[in-house]
Amino acid sequence: MRIGLTGGIGSGKSTVAGFFREAGAALVDTDAISRQLTQAGGAAMGAIEQAFGAEFIAPDGALDRDRMRTLAFSDPLAKRRLEAILHPLISETAQRQAQQAQAPLVVMDVPLLVESGRWRARVARVLVVDCAVDTQIARVLQRPGWDRPRVDGAIAAQATRVARRAAADVVLVNDDLPLDALRKEVLSLAARWGCETIATP
Repeated sequence: MRIGLTGGIGSGKSTVAGFFREAGAALVDTDAISRQLTQAGGAAMGAIEQAFGAEFIAPDGALDRDRMRTLAFSDPLAKRRLEAILHPLISETAQRQAQQAQAPLVVMDVPLLVESGRWRARVARVLVVDCAVDTQIARVLQRPGWDRPRVDGAIAAQATRVARRAAADVVLVNDDLPLDALRKEVLSLAARWGCETIATP
């Protein structure tokens, strides 16, 4: 079974993904795939340099992620141009990883699952990790290099909570949930979806 996992920035989605992996599920991480594609020599780098120029290439040959992130948040057209390069490559790689997975449960970790409109047909269930916007802001501000304007821009660039919840088969609310309680909920979901839980709930 393939599960689509998504959630807004700061929701705790990556923590949930880790618990699914602990339960024995295979994890396909589209953010990790994106980073591979945009590292030095990555499959997307030639097209990105051609589309945006050498100023968006870091000295080591990888994508200058901070510079590109700033542009994408401020320029919707540039964001669409970048997505037109990355999304087909990410999708192809993710599908290949899912097909090669040996686990009974494959979790597709897709931050832009709702925004893309293409992933819903590729998974059996959509799990949304949800929390209040204030919680998102407080969590992300604790990350190095993030200030309030940058956090607000990231949240604004993503689907709304209402849109994500509307697309969900299951909503996992992660506002004040203790870590051990969150883990138990994830392991329970993994067992429900056919994953023989290796870890003890």
